[in-house]
Amino acid sequence: MFQRILVVFENEKVCNDSLTYTRELALRMDSDITLLMLVEMAFMDRSYIGSKRSAITHIEEQMRKLLSKITGRFLKEGIVISTALRIGHPAEEFLKFLAEKPPFQALIWGSSANLPEIGRFPQNHWIRKVAGNLECPLLTVSSKEQLESPQE
Repeated sequence: MFQRILVVFENEKVCNDSLTYTRELALRMDSDITLLMLVEMAFMDRSYIGSKRSAITHIEEQMRKLLSKITGRFLKEGIVISTALRIGHPAEEFLKFLAEKPPFQALIWGSSANLPEIGRFPQNHWIRKVAGNLECPLLTVSSKEQLESPQE
């Protein structure tokens, strides 16, 4: 059975533990991996389109370098990997990306070991808002210390 894993990153934040977990899971499941970097950018503000174009070009270059470095680690182990970059409102870009692709069997939050806090100012984080729309499990990488209960 063809298995696909999606790793979602936000605003250039990459958690190395999530990459290790993804690599190990892909090897166990014989899966292909897609890395999706979402970069938040508002387009309905008062900035000129030329400044947006310049910012997008800069972001694309930075992400090309970052994602290229990451993919090399996976390719060395024979894992098929692809990358994508979406710029705009993260929740909308994420859902549009999912709608354009065949279903994934797992989704891994790649920007930190845990999902962003629920009470994040000024409102709840977008990933928590869209989690109910997913067709597969949303996984995170938590350290063992965070999972253990304190000894009394």
